Amino acid sequence: MHPTLCHRLKGWIFASTLSTLAWPATAVEIVFKPVAQNVYAFIGDTEGRTYDNEALNANLGLVVTPAGALLIDSGASYQGAQQIAKAVKKVTAQPIKWVINTGGQDHRWMGNAYFKSQGAEIMAHVNGEADMQARGPEHLRTNAPVLKEKMTGTEIVLPSRWLKDADTVLDLGGVSVEVVHRGGGHTPGDSLVWLPQSGVIFTGDVVYVDRILGLHPVSKTKTWVQSFEALEALSPKTVVPGHGKVTTLAQAQKDTGALLKALRKHMGTAVEVGTDISLAVKSFDATPFKHLQHVDVWLPQLANRTFLEMEQE
Repeated sequence: MHPTLCHRLKGWIFASTLSTLAWPATAVEIVFKPVAQNVYAFIGDTEGRTYDNEALNANLGLVVTPAGALLIDSGASYQGAQQIAKAVKKVTAQPIKWVINTGGQDHRWMGNAYFKSQGAEIMAHVNGEADMQARGPEHLRTNAPVLKEKMTGTEIVLPSRWLKDADTVLDLGGVSVEVVHRGGGHTPGDSLVWLPQSGVIFTGDVVYVDRILGLHPVSKTKTWVQSFEALEALSPKTVVPGHGKVTTLAQAQKDTGALLKALRKHMGTAVEVGTDISLAVKSFDATPFKHLQHVDVWLPQLANRTFLEMEQE
């Protein structure tokens, strides 16, 4: 090959390689799909937080009213929130006028800064305030090495309106929206967003289907069961869980309610009779929950945390 041509070819390959490396990784596609008239859901990844999924490994909700749109959860970052807003515009020309944060996990509220800048009213239950203040910096730290430059612009912005009642009925553009809180569960602020006119409920992290639920140091299985029982009492037609596909109350009971109650029953008995924690964890019957994603990795930790929680009750 002619030396000049060879040199040019090497330069082209080098430039092409740089171009490929500089090209951003495939971003998550945010699409809100209808679940009822004027009610939509984005179903996030059931795996962990990654650069590609924008840490949007959770579900979001959208309710369109004649006076504006309600967004249920704001995403994990400022840039993620911008993408959420673009996805909403593909569904409706109505601006996002209200945001409800269903809990204190990062993907429920760390996109608040963007929606505040757009003039939205941001709401959450007051029981989540201390948790959000305490763990906000932790969310920033843990997501920074995952999202890298995609975290630019993200900052801690708390809700502008704190709901204080167990049941708060809101009239948003003529649509009745009820925020139901029973002490949280996965996080202290966990709340349900109930739409009685359509029979749809957005559960936040009160319900996981398809994948196993998670427990953290701030989680409480006792109040989680109470939150789940409040869900059951509403008898929703359609359940949009915090994680997993849009589903039914029966599936939510199978994948979340039954697991919570089984853990508390087994570990409560173990604590009462003085069983060693390691034996209590090993003897928990996981058979009914083997269909859940990540069960083999997460279940021993869930059993351990439940035992320790019940020791303190």
